Amino acid sequence: VQLVESGGELVQAGGSLRLSCAASGLTFKEYSAGWFRQAPGKEREFVAAISWSGDNTFYADSVKGRFTISRYDAKNTVYVQMNSLKPEDTAHYYCAATNHPDGLGTTSTYNYWGQGTQVTVSS
Repeated sequence: VQLVESGGELVQAGGSLRLSCAASGLTFKEYSAGWFRQAPGKEREFVAAISWSGDNTFYADSVKGRFTISRYDAKNTVYVQMNSLKPEDTAHYYCAATNHPDGLGTTSTYNYWGQGTQVTVSS
C-alpha cells in the first residue's frame, strides 16, 4: 500500500492550496481517508476526514469553513482544498487511510500513512 501526497508549497497568508493524496495497493473506495498535520515541536493533529462513501466529512475546528476534503475514487485520490491560509497552518501535511468506520479524528485509527507534503504560509 502506498499513499503519496502532493501540492504543498510556500504560499502567502490568505492564499489557497489544494493537496492531493494518491493511493495504490488497496481498494480505495472501501477506505475512509483523513488529513493530519504536524508542525515542528508539536504533535500530529487532525485536520479533516472523509468516510469511505464520501457521505460524511469531519473537520478540526481550526480549519472548519476554510478547508474542504473530497475524494475521487475513480482516481484513488483524496483532496483537501485549503483557502484563507494562515501562518499557523504551516506544517507537514499527511494523508492516511483506514478501514475502521469510527474514530476518524484519531491517528491510531488509521492503517496506512503517506510521507507527507510541506505547507508553509508566510505572513
